[in-house]
Amino acid sequence: MAVDLTGYDFSGYVTRNNVLCSDGRTIRNGAFDHCDGRKVPLVWNHSHGNPFDVLGNVILKKRPDGMYGFAFFNGTEAGR
Repeated sequence: MAVDLTGYDFSGYVTRNNVLCSDGRTIRNGAFDHCDGRKVPLVWNHSHGNPFDVLGNVILKKRPDGMYGFAFFNGTEAGR
């Protein structure tokens, strides 16, 4: 099933393969291949404990060098 990516607010790499992330983890090639095409929450600074930090959602797309995302902000104050 094709995912409609029109109207996204921004796009960019969610993670790059084999690069140390700001949270101290290194994501290896293929770690998130099973998430290709999924919609996941867009959260502020890896903060999953506060619902006010959910800014929208991201559609994930697998690329050879990592996972790319197309982000859509929600209508909350934080998302705006």
